[in-house]
Amino acid sequence: MFYQNKNIIVIVTGSIAAFKAAVLVRYLIEQGAQVRVSLTAAGAKFVGPLTFSTLTKYPVLQDIFDQNDGQVLHVKWARWADYIFVVPATADFLAKAANGLADDAASSTLLASSARKIAAPAMNDQMWENQATKRNVKQLKKDGWLIIEPVVGFLAEGYDAKGRLPEPEDIILQAQVRLLAEKGSLKGKKILITAGGTREALDPVRYLTNRSSGKMGYNLAQAAAEAGAEVTIISPKSKKTAYPLKQIEAVSALEMFDSVKKELKNNDIFISAAAISDFRPEKFSSQKIKKNGAAGLTIDLVQNPDILAQAGREKQNRFIAGFAAETEKIIDHAKAKLVSKKADMIIANDVSRSDAGFSVDTNQVTIISKKTVKKLPLMSKLAAARKIIDEIAKELD
Repeated sequence: MFYQNKNIIVIVTGSIAAFKAAVLVRYLIEQGAQVRVSLTAAGAKFVGPLTFSTLTKYPVLQDIFDQNDGQVLHVKWARWADYIFVVPATADFLAKAANGLADDAASSTLLASSARKIAAPAMNDQMWENQATKRNVKQLKKDGWLIIEPVVGFLAEGYDAKGRLPEPEDIILQAQVRLLAEKGSLKGKKILITAGGTREALDPVRYLTNRSSGKMGYNLAQAAAEAGAEVTIISPKSKKTAYPLKQIEAVSALEMFDSVKKELKNNDIFISAAAISDFRPEKFSSQKIKKNGAAGLTIDLVQNPDILAQAGREKQNRFIAGFAAETEKIIDHAKAKLVSKKADMIIANDVSRSDAGFSVDTNQVTIISKKTVKKLPLMSKLAAARKIIDEIAKELD
């Protein structure tokens, strides 16, 4: 895990959203981080130090004059930290940080530390849009801070607007993705990914589909973003992500085919991870098919276009990868697919297994390219996605 064995200071400032900082601290600890909390005087008005000392098993830093074994505590902490999170970050604290002010324990710790700094602002929407706040945020970004921008949501003032603190897990994940991306193996590359199972309509109510959940495709999107790539994903339904991602909805195989054809020319890498229906009904019934008139019903099917094969024919200098969801002769079928689709890589998996493939959070894949065959053990889909992205990056070297 990214935060495993990392030393992290969480600075909590005076916002109604301060209660979320306790959840963030707990999540960081669960991911193996060593966490300490510095609480501003205003922050302590919302959440007391006992909450954070109970979670971290360490005293909370509040007083700039606190010492430990004769050492000034905020300086000692500043040298100890790998990362400093300011969650929530008020407009006042952002102004202090941008201008190098150090009039309390929290701001002095910041100024004394070379640790990487991440701020998640939370405030009234008008304060967020104020030119002074914009200048301060711009300066912090220039100084190397990561700014996790507030989201649109219900504010303390009683209306929806941009200023709400993102959820703690989103803050942690967005910071992780962006920090990894800075030195990622695919930095500067553009990658197109398909995900999920397409749906082929029979009538306004029913459709033909498969068991694909889209989890593998979206995990590939995260892994690619962590590697520094600019990611576009095409799937039947968009999903909320904690990091920037261009999402295009394409429900049927024909819609996905058209979307891939349009987007392919703008990307360096294509991964066909969607479970695309091989067939669709020849005719669509504009009215619901009634069961009392459906005895002996026959549905004529026609073949859908082969998206991976079409991408292979148009590959030029692009890297093309696809999945082979098989139930027998896994490697043999995948190797044949590598050739027939003119692909550079095929990721094969046995979808008959209960612990891999469709609708579960784990997968066991074999990565097959012209250079190598690499069988991976059973692991989470995110871990498998990271391995696949690593192998693509190696192939591109």
